Amino acid sequence: MTKNNFYKNKIILVTGGAGSIGSEIVKRLLKYNPRVIRVLDNNETGLFDLGQEIQSKKLRLFIGDIRDEERLRMAAKDVDIIFHSAALKHVPLCEYNPFDAVKTNVIGTKNVINAALAAQVEKVVNISTDKAVNPVSVMGATKLLAERLIISANYYKGKTRTVFSSVRFGNVLNSRGSVLPLLQGQIKKGGPATITNPEMTRFIMPTSRAVDLVLKAAEIANDGEIFIFKMPAVHLNDLIKAAIEIFGPMYGYKSSQIEMKVIGERAGEKIHEELMTEDEAKNAYETKEMFVILPKIIKKGKTKKHFLKRSYSSKNIPRLDKSEIKNLLKKELKPLQ
Repeated sequence: MTKNNFYKNKIILVTGGAGSIGSEIVKRLLKYNPRVIRVLDNNETGLFDLGQEIQSKKLRLFIGDIRDEERLRMAAKDVDIIFHSAALKHVPLCEYNPFDAVKTNVIGTKNVINAALAAQVEKVVNISTDKAVNPVSVMGATKLLAERLIISANYYKGKTRTVFSSVRFGNVLNSRGSVLPLLQGQIKKGGPATITNPEMTRFIMPTSRAVDLVLKAAEIANDGEIFIFKMPAVHLNDLIKAAIEIFGPMYGYKSSQIEMKVIGERAGEKIHEELMTEDEAKNAYETKEMFVILPKIIKKGKTKKHFLKRSYSSKNIPRLDKSEIKNLLKKELKPLQ
């Protein structure tokens, strides 16, 4: 879905590039013949492993932290596009380490903006989350503020050419710390497979689809939009049952042998997630594959678009049934690390 020549000969910086999403962005970008991909991460081992896996002369591995603005300015010099993937993303950890969540997700994003403006980067794409919508957690609140900083940077930049935009998606299957490898590990040990609340619903998305959105956003971003791919939702109860039926036989167990254990909601969790509020929908239009939220200040120039009148929540969209979930999980199976 990405034009083959858009990334050709571009110098690209990926923050958090050794992480689950960041590393997949790096791998996909290499297919489009960029000049150089700079990967910035504070995970030395993750960077080393990525370099060993990819073995590309186009890769530049930078040890650094987005909390360090001076390091970011060096990394961003002569860069055309920045994908900002670095963040603290685990809801419970951010609840108990709120100051660090602010330092990375908020101050770190501010540092990315300043580095991009100083280098006159062409485009910056910030990777956000459904938890930034009507947040009830520290992680969600810091990611919402990161979004606002990114979008508002379009008004702060003066005559600098940089375009800032964000993408939002729900739970990415097989990303680090996500539910799928967690369940796989639990079932491999014979269970129990834990569930916080059987009534919860969540958006889910394959990693490849998430990367599609990120790369497409950089290509079409123009006005400081927030891009939201349409994605399926699941009932957690159905997701756990589907995982048991897939992973149980893989590890020599009958599905009936794996217990499903309710452990209660974790700090900062919601029963249902949203990707777009009703208020945001008033400034959004819909395409076949995504929703695009426009900044209110530019909506008047987009009156030919069909604007929406509804929120986008995992509660109010059709959810996958168990057989559909199983088919999706089978496609995403990976060996446990």
